[in-house]
Amino acid sequence: MSAGPAPTLGPDATIGILGGGQLGRMLVLAAARLGLKCHVFCPEPQSPAFDVVRRVTEADYTDRAALDRFAADVDVVTYEFENVPAETAAFLSARTPVLPDPNVLAITQDRLAEKRFVGSLGIATARFAPVDAPAELAAALEQVGRPAVLKTRRFGYDGKGQVAIHNGSDAQTAWRAIGAQPAILEVFVPFEREISVVAARARDGRVECFDVTENEHRDHILKISRVPADIPAAVAAEAQRIAKAIVEAFGYVGVLAVEMFVVKSDGEHTVLVNEIAPRVHNSGHWTIDGASVSQFEQHIRAIAGWPLATPVRRGRIEMINLLGAEVEDYRQWLAAPDAAVHLYGKASTRPGRKMGHVTRVWPSR
Repeated sequence: MSAGPAPTLGPDATIGILGGGQLGRMLVLAAARLGLKCHVFCPEPQSPAFDVVRRVTEADYTDRAALDRFAADVDVVTYEFENVPAETAAFLSARTPVLPDPNVLAITQDRLAEKRFVGSLGIATARFAPVDAPAELAAALEQVGRPAVLKTRRFGYDGKGQVAIHNGSDAQTAWRAIGAQPAILEVFVPFEREISVVAARARDGRVECFDVTENEHRDHILKISRVPADIPAAVAAEAQRIAKAIVEAFGYVGVLAVEMFVVKSDGEHTVLVNEIAPRVHNSGHWTIDGASVSQFEQHIRAIAGWPLATPVRRGRIEMINLLGAEVEDYRQWLAAPDAAVHLYGKASTRPGRKMGHVTRVWPSR
């Protein structure tokens, strides 16, 4: 049962956000710029979004009484990360509109369902096979080949929940390393570079894509994003076409990111979809300072029923994540004339934790 179609919001409306991390924080700041209020629901105390929001509910995502009160206080609900329990989104959608649709959340929370969805659109991915039990792993390796990557079907991000299987690796050791849980086996892709497209789709079906971003990961965590990506124009156009096809097939409302591999074979470039993130995305942080509209404002506009903006890139851009103790160098970035510093207000650091980011913009295109 659904609460029905979402109303077009006025500037005095309240948006509910599930999740209180840095993405929630930046959504709140974008909404405030447009006169909209926000109410953040998050179980973790001292969450980054709490410092900038009008109202907070600190409760577990399974606390139905708290969810009921939250739903009664907001005009629409969205989420800042895809690991919100699908049951929570469904519970809320019976009480107030939830955007993007919880059905999208359910698909993208499961790597196997996501791969099958992408394949159903005729879009290429790496070869893959399901692995639901240890006895299935040998057959999957025969089908997919080595080297390969074994990934948990659910709750994986920043390299968590996955392990590589090389020639000579013990497959059962890999199975145990991911917690002996339902998985997907993917062939290792010898990619030339990693890219992503952040796309927004409005309720009226209009789609706007930001420029293709080239991403550099370290220890499976995004470290640097560069725009424009160093790829042929035809490859960039194909990447944006793929992102548009995915948001349209979902009937999506809001911002979505599609992560892809660029592969070169026999002198030709092709694009393979790696993952979908049904939310604003780290590789789109450059848009705050480097585009005429940010990914966060586009998401707010979309779920509020407002027109999307046409994003215009302001030059050549580099976004650098400040990971762990790197945040302690924020003063040197403040002194750089071409840098914009964003600190997330997290209470403690640990290796690999995203503590902030820096965006550098050079006006030449």
